[in-house]
Amino acid sequence: MPNRVLLTGGAGFIGSHLAEALLRRGAELTIVDNLDNFYSPAWKKANLDEIKKAGRYEFSAVDICDFQRVRAVASSARPEIIIHLAARAGVRPSIEQPLLYERVNVAGTLNLLEICRQTGVRKFIFGSSSSVYGATSKAPFSEDQVERKPISPYAATKLAGELLCYTYAHLFKFPVICLRFFTVYGPRQRPDLAIHKFTSLMEAGQPISIFGDGTTGRDYTFVDDIVAGILAAMTYDPPPVDDVRFDIFNLGNSHPVKLNELVQALERATGRAAGRKQEPLQPGDVPLTWADIAKASGCSAISRRPPWLKVCSVLWIGTAPRVLRAAPDLPHPSTPSGLCFTRTSQCQRFHWCLKVAEMADHSKDAPLMCQVGVYVPVEVTRACAQPLF
Repeated sequence: MPNRVLLTGGAGFIGSHLAEALLRRGAELTIVDNLDNFYSPAWKKANLDEIKKAGRYEFSAVDICDFQRVRAVASSARPEIIIHLAARAGVRPSIEQPLLYERVNVAGTLNLLEICRQTGVRKFIFGSSSSVYGATSKAPFSEDQVERKPISPYAATKLAGELLCYTYAHLFKFPVICLRFFTVYGPRQRPDLAIHKFTSLMEAGQPISIFGDGTTGRDYTFVDDIVAGILAAMTYDPPPVDDVRFDIFNLGNSHPVKLNELVQALERATGRAAGRKQEPLQPGDVPLTWADIAKASGCSAISRRPPWLKVCSVLWIGTAPRVLRAAPDLPHPSTPSGLCFTRTSQCQRFHWCLKVAEMADHSKDAPLMCQVGVYVPVEVTRACAQPLF
């Protein structure tokens, strides 16, 4: 695995988890993140503090649109690989601010690719999105689909980023891998995302907005599975096609969950009935995301995952945490179709918590270590007998 890594967007939701994983693997990590105010910069600063617990890293509060400053950071860090996760996120805000999204997601990505060319970076990984498929009629969505109909500026900027990635791989002969993320959830997720937003409103006794009839589906994918896919891509060497080393992979769950089912699951988890406010479908929202993961599953490098990992996430809401997901050992990137919610009163901290245990080394009564520094017994991870979806 490359040792010197430059990670953009490392203070964010996915990026902070990836940064911790890289540090635990001994990487010399440089994080570039401008801590923009799309949501509270205090959240991102808290993420950076959590990352410090995994190891030492260099941080630069630099905007990826500032070519000269980013190039100076890269020249100092001398990365072997750039992992580009920084982006202006969100479908609906992109309709209101399309020029900002173009500047950050297209011009910013071009800056990073040009820095790769100028400084001799060996590999580039681009964090793309399932939104590039748009309102396609063919599901599940596979990487070889020619018909892509992005229906939001955000989706169009991500597709443009992929095209730039191919162009640079073709012209300058360094390998580029694009990873299309599908509806990522888990610890530290952004406050505008459905699970976090709905839960906060329900706990506050406020209604949630349901856009459409609740039958839209999302392929929820746990953040740890996304991180595993990115780590695998770091060691993957794309086979040359017409002398171009370029590849695209879906990273998803391949089990879409309807909006109504998600709300019902949160109602059971919180013990609260959700007040629903029906709204018309929003422009830019696709009816379905559904990853075809056959390509990733069939690639030994991308699908590889340590067989002993068992992952459980806890959503800390109200006065006690509830188990949000308990997964059996499955090869990446598949995750179980049943997301499980179970009450436990072991802890009183109001946080998300991700627990990863080496199951071979834990007895039935051994605790799992939470990233926020509290414990939950292993039995909690085995408590989810009834699948929710």
